[in-house]
Amino acid sequence: MRSEWQLQEAKNNLSQLIKDAANGDAQVVTVHGKPTAVVVSADAYAKLTRPRQGKLSAALLQPELAGEGLDFTRSPDTGRHVEL
Repeated sequence: MRSEWQLQEAKNNLSQLIKDAANGDAQVVTVHGKPTAVVVSADAYAKLTRPRQGKLSAALLQPELAGEGLDFTRSPDTGRHVEL
């Protein structure tokens, strides 16, 4: 199993390149010796492109669904008086 292909080799051996990528081994395609493209499995691509959303951002975007321990009510406290 190789992981780097010159463009012409990639064209001639596309089936093998796809099989290797599908098995989880990212395949790099080079043009004139420079990495130009990477072929990855559909699962790896889905993981790389799915939107990431943590609990805090989800709660801020949809506070009605937050529920667990996050209080978004504003405190009536106005602070303390300071003379300047």
